[in-house]
Amino acid sequence: MKAVHNFELRGSLATGGDYVVVEIDGFYENSFLIGKSCSKTELSDMYRIAKNQCTSMSEFTDVFCRLFQFERVPSLYLESVRSEIVIDTDTDHIYAPKY
Repeated sequence: MKAVHNFELRGSLATGGDYVVVEIDGFYENSFLIGKSCSKTELSDMYRIAKNQCTSMSEFTDVFCRLFQFERVPSLYLESVRSEIVIDTDTDHIYAPKY
């Protein structure tokens, strides 16, 4: 079990409270983040705020994490983690993936 600050990742599951796994999908980066659970509407607002703070989309993930206390999922877990929601930074589309 690997601790990611306040979250514990066990296989493809995270435990330790209300959380959400978000995939950032874009030209500059494809990464998985974990943070406090929020609605799609709240996430959309957070996306807009973070995007407006960026001078380049290549810095979006770092800005988003800094503003909203999200953390990157360690690469050790990337094969087993599934996101609950995807933010496509190329199209500004936020959606729940279908697995």
